[in-house]
Amino acid sequence: MQNANTMLETATWTDDLDTLFARVSDYYSVEEDAYVAELVTFLRTEEEDFKRIATQTAELVRDVREMDTAVDSIDELLQEYSLDTHEGLMLMCLAEAMLRIPDKATADALIEDKLGPADWKAHVGQSESWFVNASTWGLLMTGRVLQLDQPREGKPATFINKMVNRMGEPVIRRAMYQAMKIMGKQFVLGRTIDEALKRSQPLFDKGYTYSYDMLGEAARTRPDADRYFDDYAQAIERVGATSRKLDAKTPAPSVSIKLSALHPRYEFGRRRQILEELTDSVRRLASLARENNVAITIDAEEADRLELSLEVFRDVFESDACRGWGHFGLVVQAYSKRALPVLHYINRLADQCGDEIPLRLVKGAYWDTEIKEAQQQGLDGYPVFTRKACTDVTYLACVHFLLSENTRGRIFPQFATHNAHTISTILELANAGDRHFEFQRLHGMGEALYEAALKRAPQGTYCRIYAPVGAHKDLLPYLVRRLLENGANSSFVHQLVDPRVPVESLCEHPVETLSQYDTYANPRIPLPRDIYGEKRKNSKGVNLNINSQYQPLIDAMAAFMDSEHHVKPLLAFDVEDDTAQRHDVLSPY
Repeated sequence: MQNANTMLETATWTDDLDTLFARVSDYYSVEEDAYVAELVTFLRTEEEDFKRIATQTAELVRDVREMDTAVDSIDELLQEYSLDTHEGLMLMCLAEAMLRIPDKATADALIEDKLGPADWKAHVGQSESWFVNASTWGLLMTGRVLQLDQPREGKPATFINKMVNRMGEPVIRRAMYQAMKIMGKQFVLGRTIDEALKRSQPLFDKGYTYSYDMLGEAARTRPDADRYFDDYAQAIERVGATSRKLDAKTPAPSVSIKLSALHPRYEFGRRRQILEELTDSVRRLASLARENNVAITIDAEEADRLELSLEVFRDVFESDACRGWGHFGLVVQAYSKRALPVLHYINRLADQCGDEIPLRLVKGAYWDTEIKEAQQQGLDGYPVFTRKACTDVTYLACVHFLLSENTRGRIFPQFATHNAHTISTILELANAGDRHFEFQRLHGMGEALYEAALKRAPQGTYCRIYAPVGAHKDLLPYLVRRLLENGANSSFVHQLVDPRVPVESLCEHPVETLSQYDTYANPRIPLPRDIYGEKRKNSKGVNLNINSQYQPLIDAMAAFMDSEHHVKPLLAFDVEDDTAQRHDVLSPY
């Protein structure tokens, strides 16, 4: 395994793009303990670093908690229904499952099974938040109360308590969707791009800006892909028109694009087709964005699609649509073991083309899926880290690289995080150098955190808000993912605004956290081959979407593909001349 420190210092300058791309594939499921050890060594943190950044983080957290805007409505909901409560777990499981229920009878049966044991009445009146109590009422009765603006008399808790009545499955089914809608409004900026732009104006006036994401997890058919393409094109035109009206001091808003929304067969098995058809679609959107002076960013998706995404990105980036533009960006997920190799590849690509690449560094949003699919396939390892602290260490290693002199003029860093300790570390590194960058946060979350953080940032630093746009039927997968990420007690977002959580517990450096364990890899998450215990090994598989696993298999098969094999029953009588009995059997593909 190549040393991370060596990679940081030399890979950008001595390796060509093909070598760096191959390294991205090689690191797909690299051994976690050894790799994290290299990253920890690279960070070179000492006790005084831990204390200094902890002090800065504590000051930031205290400032946030003192603000009137510290607790968003969704934070109050997550505190009431956190994932360590039976009701919180039932709410999330039910919301996620209802996506795939095709008929009312099955939905009613699931509701009866899941909500029957849950003590929703115990939560009624426990919060003084009208939003929380309205959501609770929606989980108990009809959704009509959700349409009321405010109670006419008394506190919300008193008002709701008086309205508790009998409940039935059909009523709850309707109420469940209503509750999801009211919660969704906290995370989704608008049903249409025009509505979203209108709701953006107050924060535009404060100097914030946006990256608009048209909701849609993936296209399943050609009409789906055409519809999403039209949505993106319309968003680009509308955002461009809005940008021209903004104050010159307000950074221009942008649009985020999911490649899986633009093609129904976005998979490695259709690589040639993807590089022709999908690349053409993205190139057309890039040309439109350039005409309207709107930056666009290719969103990150599942690990299986990373290599194909990089190929599409490179083809478009090197085309006339983007050459000399500098506003065609990419998202990189730090929970991926390939995050740092991807940054080296992107930096080399920018250096070779002479254009700057905006790069959004996130921590990742598909962790459960990545773990599950690696186990299903029986792979040698996981494409993501098995401890949250390992992801945080990788994120900081990527921050060091992105703010280094190696990337100046090649990558414009965009740091997306809601972790106050991570923000404090970024600020310390940025203040020590002379690099421009931007922060990013999710719509509906972290407003107070960034209000406090920007006061500590270098002059000219701003925050871009990632804002989903779409109808309620499209928002549920996104909403559930956000709630699952931030509803757990281990979530930093959950802990930041919870006064019961000591400030000091939020200030620990991830390297310090990891030093408490015997291994960097989490032993409670066995490798895919060991998920059934000692008595039985999982069936071994190969991920055909990853070139470093696909190509060796194809090479090994090549010797058998072009040769002729004569086969006959083992118990057949010996025949001197069996030519007349022979017939050809050809490979179906």
